[in-house]
Amino acid sequence: MDSMRDILKQQLGRSLRSMPDLDRLAAAWPVACGRAMAERGQVVGFTDGVIQVAVSDVTWLKQMISMHGTLERELARIAGVKSAGIHFELKK
Repeated sequence: MDSMRDILKQQLGRSLRSMPDLDRLAAAWPVACGRAMAERGQVVGFTDGVIQVAVSDVTWLKQMISMHGTLERELARIAGVKSAGIHFELKK
């Protein structure tokens, strides 16, 4: 049986289908990583299949890098976008 969180993720994915890939990924970001992390990072690009995320500080950058595989999979699954990787960088 699916959890409520999984059901909501599936619903979000279906509702995003008509949007451009970057917008789909940006909308999926808070669901994929949770509120605390979403407030410190933002999907800012999607080039050649690579998701670019700008991060507010070094501490959160390290945390996101350590979770890159999970974050990439969740973003791609929720947004329904094929991903070739995820790249994190500090906000300028």
